[in-house]
Amino acid sequence: MRRRPAGPVDAARQIGRSHEEQGRFASGAAHGDWLTLGKDGRLTLYAPTRGGLLRWTETVVGGPAWSGPHFVAAPGVTHLTVVQGADGYVHFLGRRERPGADGAPSPDIVHAIQYQTGLAFTDWRSLGNPHPGGELGRPVGAVAADGTVHVFVRGTHGGLMLRREAPNGKWRAWEDLRGSGIDALPAAVALADGRVEVCAAAETGLLVWRQSAPGGDFGGPRGFSLRAAPGTVAAAGTAPDRATFFWTDADSGGAAAWRIGGWPSTLGGSTAEKPYAVLRTPLDGYDCIVLAYRDVDGSAVLGMGGTENEESGFWWYALTESCQGGPALAKDGRGRVVMALVGPDGVPKVARQDDDAGLSLGGWHSL
Repeated sequence: MRRRPAGPVDAARQIGRSHEEQGRFASGAAHGDWLTLGKDGRLTLYAPTRGGLLRWTETVVGGPAWSGPHFVAAPGVTHLTVVQGADGYVHFLGRRERPGADGAPSPDIVHAIQYQTGLAFTDWRSLGNPHPGGELGRPVGAVAADGTVHVFVRGTHGGLMLRREAPNGKWRAWEDLRGSGIDALPAAVALADGRVEVCAAAETGLLVWRQSAPGGDFGGPRGFSLRAAPGTVAAAGTAPDRATFFWTDADSGGAAAWRIGGWPSTLGGSTAEKPYAVLRTPLDGYDCIVLAYRDVDGSAVLGMGGTENEESGFWWYALTESCQGGPALAKDGRGRVVMALVGPDGVPKVARQDDDAGLSLGGWHSL
């Protein structure tokens, strides 16, 4: 795993209640892996706020105490995506708006890295705009098994654009992966075999791009006559060379799971309005998929079932907690499932798997 050289750092600083004007509370939930497990076994939670982002970090492995919030400046960033690689590095992708020469907002994509739990970020680096001056979607990302960062965004023409790192650590030019009418939030997944795949809801159905080999070109888009509700698609690697995609079915309103070469499986549940959080983990000795989402009433919902075994059933649990944006899922340093959400008041909460059989969460802890 290569380590990218870090430039000058933007030091994270503790916020006290006397500095609320700097952004004491979260303004919503980030996209992607905004609850991460560091190499030292501690969890970190990231959330956007006015003028930047906030970070909370476990003080010891397994909690329950957390430090924070710490504020990291990100002026002009209107959308935040968090992506973690197998090397433990956490990558931050933002859609930033700054005034152009004519005074109109000029968007670009920015990137920063946190190499170790609780330490500072690198500077935000601009990755530009594939259509300077044109419309620009919200970035999503995936970090391949070798540490190569891939950034995907919907371009002005409604297709998928890619910018990724070269083997020497520099960034390649923007690549046009084609497609049209795609959703603003495609789902990207890094597979254990080293490849990356992307899935997006589109006006014509579902589009999938697949990398030919680790580090290779992307083929596609290949279209499928499947109706996914925009803004709900998620992905997880469920075999070394295979992804399972999850979304809200546009017709039934329930969850669906699908793999290329098969038929979609209906999972039930209420209607999600944001992408699903997905976690693969053993439960009671079984390889399981855990899903979490925000329903149309604003409440968090948790579900579980066997990995690539959807026909055996999927179990849903409606929670009493309301949230902004989608929840997040991760395993803590003791292997327990942890669910995080941002409450309507801007305060993050976490709940951990207790010692009962199956997936049972303990009480909620406000950070």
